[in-house]
Amino acid sequence: MNQNDFMQLVSPFKDKIFRVAKRLLISTEEAEDATQEVMVKLWNKNEGLSVYNSVEALAMTMTKNYCLDQLKSKRASNLKIVHNNFTDRTPGLQQQVEDLDSLSWVEKVINQLPEQQRLIIQMRDIEQYEFAEIAKILEMNEAAIRVALSRARKTIREFMTKTHRYGIN
Repeated sequence: MNQNDFMQLVSPFKDKIFRVAKRLLISTEEAEDATQEVMVKLWNKNEGLSVYNSVEALAMTMTKNYCLDQLKSKRASNLKIVHNNFTDRTPGLQQQVEDLDSLSWVEKVINQLPEQQRLIIQMRDIEQYEFAEIAKILEMNEAAIRVALSRARKTIREFMTKTHRYGIN
């Protein structure tokens, strides 16, 4: 397989690789590194890719494993993941301000979820993967994924309800 064929094969889901890596690693730079690493690994498997039913599922599994390895090595060396991805925006309307604030809170809550729930939220609610695809990638059964997704959504919902009450009981 030449480079053009390879790029045609992986281009449709390269952005998904980045978004999953970003969700797990938080840092844009680390997510870019992870994306690059997965792409190199896929290129190295170049001739063997035809044996896989879904190259995208393989790529997502490789991304998940690479990111989890990175997180484990960071924990082992007690390094902190720094989140500096927010930019200062100047919205024109009050609704835009409220929407951005809500999105910011949701992102913060998602980033505080356990890794597995964070990954499932990313894959199901953001990337729109089917439960069967998530089960295959994460090597879990669909029932466990549904339970984890339900718990993650409940955590987000409870936090947002509490936040938007602004202290009113």
